[in-house]
Amino acid sequence: MSSDPLEPQRGPAATLSPPPDPRIWGPPDRPVELVARNVSTRYIAIVVDGLIGLMVLPFNIAHLGRSAYGLWALTTSITWFFGVLDLGYSGALVKFVAQYRAWRDHTALNEVVSTIGSVFTGLGVACFLVTAIIAWRVDSFFRLDAEQAHTARQLLLIIGAYLSIQLPVSVFGAVVYGFQRFYRNNAVSIGLSIVVAAVNVAVLGTGHSLVTLVASTTAVRILFLGGFVWNAYRVFPGLQVRRSLFRRERLREVTGFSVYMAVLDWSAKLNYSSDTMVIGATLDTTAIALWTVGQRLTQLTQQLTSQLNGALFPVVVDSDATQRQDQLQMILIQGTKLSLALAAPLCLGLISLADPLIRRWVGTQFAASILPLQIMLTIVLVRNVTASANLILRGAGEHRLLTITNAGTAVVNVVLSIALVHPLGLLGVALGTLIPVAASGVFILYPAACRRVGIPLRRPLMQAVWPALWPAVVMTAVLRLGRRVPPTNLFEVALHLAVGGVIYLALFVGMAIGAKERRFYVSKLRGVLVRQPRVPAAA
Repeated sequence: MSSDPLEPQRGPAATLSPPPDPRIWGPPDRPVELVARNVSTRYIAIVVDGLIGLMVLPFNIAHLGRSAYGLWALTTSITWFFGVLDLGYSGALVKFVAQYRAWRDHTALNEVVSTIGSVFTGLGVACFLVTAIIAWRVDSFFRLDAEQAHTARQLLLIIGAYLSIQLPVSVFGAVVYGFQRFYRNNAVSIGLSIVVAAVNVAVLGTGHSLVTLVASTTAVRILFLGGFVWNAYRVFPGLQVRRSLFRRERLREVTGFSVYMAVLDWSAKLNYSSDTMVIGATLDTTAIALWTVGQRLTQLTQQLTSQLNGALFPVVVDSDATQRQDQLQMILIQGTKLSLALAAPLCLGLISLADPLIRRWVGTQFAASILPLQIMLTIVLVRNVTASANLILRGAGEHRLLTITNAGTAVVNVVLSIALVHPLGLLGVALGTLIPVAASGVFILYPAACRRVGIPLRRPLMQAVWPALWPAVVMTAVLRLGRRVPPTNLFEVALHLAVGGVIYLALFVGMAIGAKERRFYVSKLRGVLVRQPRVPAAA
């Protein structure tokens, strides 16, 4: 039996089952190939979006000013919280799509999608109403003058209208995700990023206001939602989304899981999106702009380093549904190692070069962003260490513990951030997030994931964390020596990071992992790059 964590094994009974009807389930694909497509296209989307963001951010600040840009960031951070109005059904829907696909029950799958689609339509209306109420009283929540409050109201109504449309359409994205074919949605996202950037530059370049900018880019986003709907019908030809398929029993079934996903969503928003609101309530919009510069870099870093675990979530659900404990063990160890191998060189490299990067990118007036950025990058590193553990707990039946722990972490985070923001400023907000996130992840969640898959904690520490971490420490020492000749522009900063990446890759591949594991990775890479002919089903 294969030990590949990406090749689902369903037991002797499943091998005797007839192949799935492609007219319902679409064409079959090799799991390794699917993960490779999903991860690679997602990285392309992130790189495109990240490069666009790095170029457009200074342009936007120059045309809008720090105060207006901070106002934009504040209103966006408020609307991020409206995503939790889906009550956790988005995350639960992916789980049940993957589960019923594994069981080849298209009737149940269509009932689940149609039921949640009906719920999301009502929640979309509620989302806009909540947005309108907050917009009406926005000057009571934040330190805004009359003109800023008027602009904030307009921005909130525009973004709220988009969210009310995007929420019911998101069920189609969940179908694509549950079928492990979200490389199709990645392609749509790449096109969306490029068009939005072009509209952004055109609107501000011709002297229009922030409200016009947000209205124009939102209109583009609404048009692109059609691409996600089309993709869902492509990957699941048997998809039927109808009000007549609404089933109360399906709603109860999904709700039993979505309750925990809702708390997880709230906790994530409090942990990683509440900082901007804390700053807005206690400081001013200029401080928000300083924070947002570092936040944009850390968000990009988190996206670049977290895609493997996101791609493996349907595999975890499949492994749990088919009781493959060996696959869950492999996912925890290999997922931790690869996540850390992606995060450690990038995070530690950016921490080492944060000073010249900020000064060369947005100017010395943003020097106060440097230390908070370094702490936020440390948070990203910790999150990647524990990401595979969270994945196992979420998809393999331990979501209750994950939910309770993350909720407690979020509460401590907000309390610490509020307590530390006055004496320490932005540094206090960053520390208020780092301390509880690191403590809960390292001391509670990772040990719990080890117990769930049945391995001792020392095994992933020795086989996953240590091999991925020590080459990054060596790389950081080399970069520190290179700082004696500091970079003078962004190209030289990128060159330093590239050199550090090469050093890490050579140490990790050449020394940190063994020959057997190296051959395993090479064989899987060849399997992805060299497409094998498909064997007819009759064979």
